Amino acid sequence: MVWNPVQLLRRRVQAWWLARHRRSDSLVLSQRNLYILPSRPGLFFCATLLVLLLASINEQLSLGYLLTFLLGGAGLASMHSTHSNLQGLSLDLKPPASVFAGDDVQLDLRLHNDGAARYGVGLQVKESMPGGDLDRVAWTDVPAGGHAPLQLRFASAQRGLHELPELQVLSRFPLGLFRAWSVWRPAAQVWVYPRPEVNPPPFPVHAGAGEGQAQPSRLRQAGLELDGVRAYQRGDSMRQVLWKKAALSLDSGVQGAPLWVRDSQAQAAQELWLDWQDTAGQADTERRLSRLCAWMLAAEALQRPYGLRLDGEEWPPELGPSHQELCLQALARHGLPTARQAADRSP
Repeated sequence: MVWNPVQLLRRRVQAWWLARHRRSDSLVLSQRNLYILPSRPGLFFCATLLVLLLASINEQLSLGYLLTFLLGGAGLASMHSTHSNLQGLSLDLKPPASVFAGDDVQLDLRLHNDGAARYGVGLQVKESMPGGDLDRVAWTDVPAGGHAPLQLRFASAQRGLHELPELQVLSRFPLGLFRAWSVWRPAAQVWVYPRPEVNPPPFPVHAGAGEGQAQPSRLRQAGLELDGVRAYQRGDSMRQVLWKKAALSLDSGVQGAPLWVRDSQAQAAQELWLDWQDTAGQADTERRLSRLCAWMLAAEALQRPYGLRLDGEEWPPELGPSHQELCLQALARHGLPTARQAADRSP
């Protein structure tokens, strides 16, 4: 193995940087993690001051000295104000909701201020900043002793479980001569599910013991009508109750309307099994996952219990957000290396 001093130095610098900015869903801005440098207008301002100073020395202009030092003092005061505009702020992040591939991830943040009012506080995704593009920055003002919500969106990556990108908190208030910023590495992660197929074919014929095709009309009436139901009986599981039908009965003003539950025999006849082998006609893995995802969402809309067979594992037929989330996560991580395998492959 050839010893490379440049690579060794780069690793040490990166390790120092990561230790200085550990992943966390909250951030307190202090002198330890705040940085400030002159902006592009600030550099031109400094050059103008230098020209004024040289001209005043050359021509022995008292008013020139006065103007130069007056502008220089204003610049130093601006630097102090820009740094103080961020120092002491605290931020926290709400875990983002899962998205489908191609959709934007939305981050809901909240800024807390215990001191004087802060103006022109910006936040942006660090990777989306080509040389400081201000159009990609979400700006807000934080009142004195108050809070301010802020939303930030960025394009999702490919399917899988992803860490959130580095965020950058910045300010150029009040004069724009200096740019103060800090780096935030959130600890939250976001699931990116396969994008569902737009016009999927009917369910596979062998997927259920009963009817094997999903009709578009049933999709439009999802949650309003369901075959194989009966009145609630003592001892029935509360998970079988059709709460949507109960809510519709209450909204319509029907007094004493009975609770309806799924008939176990009819439910068994309507159960679907979505198998990886059912998508063998698709060209690549992503299209096969896209079709399974579309079938899964259609079954959930039709309130037909569905199961999934994938990667040698089975998820028994069921309904509900938790079951849908488990199946979508299984689709999202199909064929992707685990975190341990990814760490072993990294140099």
